[in-house]
Amino acid sequence: MIADIHAANIAALAPVRAALYDYSPDALRAALGAVFARDATVRLAFPFGTLRGPDALFANAFAPLARAIPDLERRDTIVMAGRDGAGADWVGTCGAYVGTFARPWLDIPPTGHLVHMRFHEFHRFEGGRVVETQALWDIPEVMMQAGAWPMAPSLGREWHVPGPATADGLATAPRDPARGAASAAHVVAMLTAMKRHPAEGGPELMEMERFWHPRMTWYGPSGIGTGRGVAGFRDWHQIPFLAAMPDRGRYVEDITYHFFGDGDYVAVTGWPNMIQTLSDGGWMGIAPSGRRVTMRSLDFWRLENGLIRENWVMVDLLDLYDQIGVDVFARMREFNKARVGFDPETGRAAA
Repeated sequence: MIADIHAANIAALAPVRAALYDYSPDALRAALGAVFARDATVRLAFPFGTLRGPDALFANAFAPLARAIPDLERRDTIVMAGRDGAGADWVGTCGAYVGTFARPWLDIPPTGHLVHMRFHEFHRFEGGRVVETQALWDIPEVMMQAGAWPMAPSLGREWHVPGPATADGLATAPRDPARGAASAAHVVAMLTAMKRHPAEGGPELMEMERFWHPRMTWYGPSGIGTGRGVAGFRDWHQIPFLAAMPDRGRYVEDITYHFFGDGDYVAVTGWPNMIQTLSDGGWMGIAPSGRRVTMRSLDFWRLENGLIRENWVMVDLLDLYDQIGVDVFARMREFNKARVGFDPETGRAAA
């Protein structure tokens, strides 16, 4: 049964999550080796790029993170699973890595205080093994907590984004495939209506009240921030986003979406799953370059009484900046030159 496959896949991933909750390098290496195929494709946020296999994932991503945060702790708020429209089986996880930021990481200066970094991680399973991962870590969130974000301030609210208001994001109940499919269909219909604006007319074409709860919350990535209600979503994200890239949704034939539903939860991943042109200004302080860019947006939605009440959104903003020739890390190093403990020539922190 499909439901049994999804439960088994979630169970197979559980030792990885456990090894990251009480961080143990030996346990994590063993858990990754047990569930990841040796040649699994691991797609991570900029600047990590694409890795191959569990050993590379541990050595290049988790080990450096744990060195910077010795008491590293993973906290999951959503764990869900489902089958996408092409028949692939996915497990999606959402939460935050937390701990004491004791040493530099990616040249971000340590604070000596608790730090939190959101993650959205999606794993495609075949035969009980992970064969592909698509994952985003909110690295700008860490920069902001360190006082080292060198780009434009967010329009939305920057804060520690919470888990579901209903505290039921860790899927444990028996699965109802029909309910999950209906939830996914609702989100797909919402996105279809949303893409009608601005190409076909005004914001009324999006029929927001048909799809969204009046007390919706849109949890955007750091650099954009959170918006409350339809007005908050539009003011702090959508209006400047569409003003800068009005051709949103015109290149769907060149991208791949992976949608799946699990009860009241829906997820999407894609690498990339948006293509549009930075033809105008007004978004995140970015000047119009006239360049077509791709975006990786990995999202979760929670429905309540048939309407979307919460939406967790992650976008690889550092990759977007890289596409338009902006090296955020180089600017951050310049930004940090005056800090005690940093080399004023390079802006790099002492190890």
